[in-house]
Amino acid sequence: MQQTLSIIKPDAVKKGVIGKIIDRFESNGLRVAAAKKIKLSKCDAKAFYAIHSQRPFFNDLVDFMTSGPVVVMVLEGENAVAKNRELMGATNPKEATPGTIRADFADSIDANAVHGSDSLENAKNEIAFFFSSREIC
Repeated sequence: MQQTLSIIKPDAVKKGVIGKIIDRFESNGLRVAAAKKIKLSKCDAKAFYAIHSQRPFFNDLVDFMTSGPVVVMVLEGENAVAKNRELMGATNPKEATPGTIRADFADSIDANAVHGSDSLENAKNEIAFFFSSREIC
């Protein structure tokens, strides 16, 4: 059973679609093993997205991710990383397949509703960033 990290980003939280997004995961075989709503600090966002620190969009990404609350979750299931990425759709919602989370709820490549781990190794690191083992059941 794999685990992956999912973040419902500030744009989707502001739209009030948290429940609809979680329903997509649960309806497609992913179980929420942990969840919490938090407000990221600039320091947290910079640390979490450090891999992108040299990219031109980094500061805008940090500003966006700290613009409002987010919902961080550990999703669990068969091939959870790949399943989550399939459900999210392409990073750019204009290129996302109809029926995916980004096609249905995202406004732009920047405000694209959700984040999901891109590999099993990154999932483990990202989950550990937000959750202690006692929070995951």
